[in-house]
Amino acid sequence: MLARLRVGLIGARGHVGAELIALLQGHPRFELAFVSSRELAGEALAPSTAGQPAIRYEALDAVAVATRDVDALILALPNGVAAEYLAAIDAREGSRCAPVIVDLSADYRFDDTWFYGLPELARDRYRGQRRIANPGCYATAMQLALWPVRSSLSAPPQCFGVSGYSGAGTSPSPRNDPGSLRDNLMPYALIDHLHEREVTRHLGFPVEFLPHVAPHFRGLTITANLHLREAFTRESLRRLYSEAYADEPLVRVLDEAPWVSRIAGRHHAELGGFMVSAEGRRAVVVATLDNLLKGAATQALQNLNLAFGLPELDGIPVDATA
Repeated sequence: MLARLRVGLIGARGHVGAELIALLQGHPRFELAFVSSRELAGEALAPSTAGQPAIRYEALDAVAVATRDVDALILALPNGVAAEYLAAIDAREGSRCAPVIVDLSADYRFDDTWFYGLPELARDRYRGQRRIANPGCYATAMQLALWPVRSSLSAPPQCFGVSGYSGAGTSPSPRNDPGSLRDNLMPYALIDHLHEREVTRHLGFPVEFLPHVAPHFRGLTITANLHLREAFTRESLRRLYSEAYADEPLVRVLDEAPWVSRIAGRHHAELGGFMVSAEGRRAVVVATLDNLLKGAATQALQNLNLAFGLPELDGIPVDATA
């Protein structure tokens, strides 16, 4: 029997942390070594199978995390917090092999020394890096929506986005307050959103992004308005996307526009709703994904599998709800 790979999870209280715990507990090779959350410290996780010892949440600071003997660490922390954990781990690198680190915050998505882990677009560039920046949820949807047509764009694409309020995290704010969102659509950060800059950097051309929060809990949609150099038909545009993602089980190309209600709890992204203007030089594409799964936890597991040379879909129930 192959040895289990031990994974530590930092920031386990949030919505994404809960999804990661479920995925790691069901993985054939990874096992949870510890989970850290100040708010839940002392509480026990339910064991994934009968007879397994219960793991309790711990309140671990950066120095304590650096002393733990694990193969990988997942940092599911707010933006701006990861650096102290990296510093503590770097201080101990001389005495042991540093773990693989997957960071779910935006802290290292702009750092060329980290691998930017959007597997469908970047796995061929993976060279064994042990530090991986997980893309943002909106940024994942936008890049998947724009990648196949990138060489045909004549102007910056505009992406109108709507996300469920789980994307705003668990710290109280108007953007995750069901009362404020009831019967509402809340625009925010309409210029220079972090994910706008992230997509612009990694695709190499300007992208304009207009995010909104809706009253539903999970799932996001992007409607991308595209101006094109050459004329397309609806059929040729759809074929371009179908060919680009033909071998990607976590990206599905549809004829109709995908619905957020149908993607919630699923591990893949969907692209569809292809429309083309009469002259063929303006098109619209719609992308949906679950912001907690393909936009975060599922993608983190893809990246961990990649880092350890495992099948990329190990532990990911492709055809089942979460």
